[in-house]
Amino acid sequence: MPLSRRIQSNIGSLTAMAMGAVTLAALAVVQGTHAQTTASNAQATGPEKLSPVPVPGPLARPRSLKQVGLPASQTLAEVPANNAQTPEKIALGEALFFDPRLSVNGTVACASCHNPDRAFTDGRASSVGVYSRVGQRNAPTVLNALYSEAQFWDGRATTLEDQAGFPIFNPSEMGQPNLNAAVTKIAAIPEYQQRFQAVFGQAPSSLNLLRAIAAYERTLVGFDSPFDRFIAGDGNAMDASAKRGWELFNTKAHCNRCHAAVNKDVTYFTDFGFHNIGIGILRHNVTPLAQQAQRLISKDNLPAVDQAAIQSDLSVLGRFLVTRKEADTASFKTPGLRNVLITAPYFHDGSQETLWDAIDHYNKGDGLKNPWLDEDIEPLALTENEIDDLAAFMASLTSAEYKEIGEKELARQRALSRVSRPQRDTARAFGPKPQQPKP
Repeated sequence: MPLSRRIQSNIGSLTAMAMGAVTLAALAVVQGTHAQTTASNAQATGPEKLSPVPVPGPLARPRSLKQVGLPASQTLAEVPANNAQTPEKIALGEALFFDPRLSVNGTVACASCHNPDRAFTDGRASSVGVYSRVGQRNAPTVLNALYSEAQFWDGRATTLEDQAGFPIFNPSEMGQPNLNAAVTKIAAIPEYQQRFQAVFGQAPSSLNLLRAIAAYERTLVGFDSPFDRFIAGDGNAMDASAKRGWELFNTKAHCNRCHAAVNKDVTYFTDFGFHNIGIGILRHNVTPLAQQAQRLISKDNLPAVDQAAIQSDLSVLGRFLVTRKEADTASFKTPGLRNVLITAPYFHDGSQETLWDAIDHYNKGDGLKNPWLDEDIEPLALTENEIDDLAAFMASLTSAEYKEIGEKELARQRALSRVSRPQRDTARAFGPKPQQPKP
């Protein structure tokens, strides 16, 4: 199904905002609160450690457009006119994606949070940046990100080019004072001097740095799953449990309300919308945070919004940080479900460790005392067998190249679900939909 897409990049405005260091003195109080919270968490659970930067292997390679289930024409249409794909540009973008020299101290690359071996996620609840700084958000997968009309959990970037810049100068991620500082480091490397000249006909620049990374990311498409082969006519591609789960997805479990597009199209397994699903509300006093955001940050100051989302408790406000609409309070983008098995832990804050935990959250219609809860969140009355079937279906969305990794991860999650189910609440799951308080 054709989708309307914005293909003109806003790189120019992002680059202009990021030329100088982003000064956010007004956020000092909020960040100080977060620093205290992070310190107490570190004392309780042990300090976070940086992982070695992944080395690009077979799973990092640009993906074929001949995958079963892949929308080839739409994939080609997602390439903007001002950033045409070439093999040389894609290869340059891949090199930059894995290069920790883009970070302020040479320890963090894009791939640190988007590891190909984990379907371009990092396996953490919240990502860890330079100097072991812990952010507030779970790293979303880069796979199939090219189809999204907005990037990040709150949609604060509209293109992959825009998205590529923010982590470079976020203090809790790659830590550069601005994009120019990263370009200066790259421009001092003879190999990059030659490659930028060959691809763009000029020396490295902020604009072309982001274009190269985005060009590589547009090659990261993940389809060719057992589900895709089943839909294509192979009746044996999914087992009986996954088939029952597919039926539940479209009926009793109501998953297709958000994880399908118009006319229930599941090509991307998302509606590309933003929803409040009841995560994080009880742990934060949201109304004062919303007032604080209104007072401290202009919604048009996207670098400030970016820092608030990653570095402070204002992160819980989600889409509201971008739009300042009350209906968007604590709403986050619907993630696609392809390769979801490999991308644990789940949700914007990484609070759910397994697919079973995520399903339990929805099964009980979680969101008591949440006046902004999405209207589609309600108790589902799924039985234990039905929850197993739904998890089996989601596992069937694993691309062929992740088959072996997926089998091990499914076994790990299933075993954990048998001994730990912190979100399970059978009484609420089979009870009536609770009355929500008014905003």
